[in-house]
Amino acid sequence: MSLYCPAGNVEADLSPRLKNLLADSLAKPGERNRVLAVPPDQSRPHSRTGELTRYARESFGEKMQAVLPALGTHTAMQPEQTAGMVGVMPQELFRVHNWRTDVETSGEGPSAFIDMQSEGKWNFAWPARANRRIARGGFDLILSIGQVVPHEVIGVADHNKNILVGTGGRNGINRSHYLGAAYGMERIRGRAAKHGRNRHIYACDHLPIVHVLTLVVCRLFVGDDAECLQGVAALSWRVNIQTLGAPIRKAVVYLDPHEFHSIGLDNKAVHRTRMVLADGAELIILAPAVKEFGEDKLIDGLICRYDYRETTAQLHAVSANADLANDLSTAAHLIHGSPERRFTIRWCSGHLSIEEIEGVGFKYGDLKAMLRHYDSQKLQHGGNRIDGEEVFFIANPGLGLWAHHAKLQGEVTNGK
Repeated sequence: MSLYCPAGNVEADLSPRLKNLLADSLAKPGERNRVLAVPPDQSRPHSRTGELTRYARESFGEKMQAVLPALGTHTAMQPEQTAGMVGVMPQELFRVHNWRTDVETSGEGPSAFIDMQSEGKWNFAWPARANRRIARGGFDLILSIGQVVPHEVIGVADHNKNILVGTGGRNGINRSHYLGAAYGMERIRGRAAKHGRNRHIYACDHLPIVHVLTLVVCRLFVGDDAECLQGVAALSWRVNIQTLGAPIRKAVVYLDPHEFHSIGLDNKAVHRTRMVLADGAELIILAPAVKEFGEDKLIDGLICRYDYRETTAQLHAVSANADLANDLSTAAHLIHGSPERRFTIRWCSGHLSIEEIEGVGFKYGDLKAMLRHYDSQKLQHGGNRIDGEEVFFIANPGLGLWAHHAKLQGEVTNGK
C-alpha cells in the first residue's frame, strides 16, 4: 500500500508539471497490461480529470483498453461531451455504465458495521456493488481518477466513492445516499473519516485500484490506499471551504447553462450554501438551462409527488410509502434540497413554470427580471451591495463549500 505522489500545497499550481508528475507516478506500481480508467462524467467539468485521463492514456498507450465514466445514475455521455472533457481519444474506448443492469455484488457491509458507522442511525446491510468490468473485466489496474471536493453523501469525493457510487448499482447508491441524508449532511460534509467513507474503504480493499486525485488548480495525489485520500482531504479543508464570520441573509447562485441542466444535479446551489445561510435567509438560484427535476421520468414523478419537505417529514414519507422507500436516492435528494423551514429557496429557471417550481415546495422567480436585478456578468464573487442590500454572489457552487464558522465547530482550523 503506497502513496506515489503527494504533490502540491495551498499556493501550488502544478499545471505545467501535471503530465510529467502523473507519468512518473503511474510507473511506480510496476508493469500493467490491461488498464481501465474510471474518470467522473460531465458533471465535473472543472476537475482536470478529463485532462488526466488523456495523459494516462498517453502513458499506458494501448494498454489502456477502456474508459468507464463514473455516471452513477446520470445519463450517458455523448461523444461531443467526452471529447469536450477528455480531448482527443478514440471513442471506441468509452463504455457506458448502466446502474440498473451492469453491476455485480462483491461483498456486503453487514448491518452491525453500518449501525456502528452511522452511530445507530441505520442498521441495514449495505451491498458493495460496482460495474462488472471492475472486478471481472480482466484488468490488472483500475485507475480511479477524481476530484476531491466536499460532498453531501460521502463527506469528501472522490477516492472509492468514484467506484462504489460512480459505477455502483441501484441498492448501493440508494442506501449510500439515504444513509448520508438521514445521518445529516452538515455533520459529514468535508470530512474524510466519517461513516460512509469508512464503509467504502472497507469494501474496496481487495481491488487493484490506484487513485488519481486532483484538488482545484492543481494539486495531485496518487496512491492505492486511504493515505492518499487523507492527505488531499486535509488540504481540501483549507482550499475548498470558504468560512465566513457571519451568516448570510441573501445569497445569489448562478448556474452555468453549459454545466447545469436539472435540479437533481443543480441542488449543489442549496447544499453547498446551506451551512452559511442565516435563519430566515433567502437563496436565489439563477438557472438559465435547468429544464427538469431529475434525469429520469420515474425520479421526476417521485420528486413532484413528495416535494422538498424537511428531513423528519421525508423520513416519515419513506416509512409510509413503498414507492419512495424503493428509491432511497430520490428521498436523499429531496432531503438535500430542502430548506428545512429555516430559509427560503427561490428558483429562477429558464424552462420550468411557476406551477412546477411551486408544486415541489420552492418559491418561483422570473429569470429575466432576476438577471436584470442580479446581473451575473457584473456581480463579483462574494459580497456585493445592490440598491442598499447586501448580497453574497456565487458564480459556480460546484467549486466549493461556504459555511459560517460555527457550523464547522472549529474543524477547519485543525484539519480534521
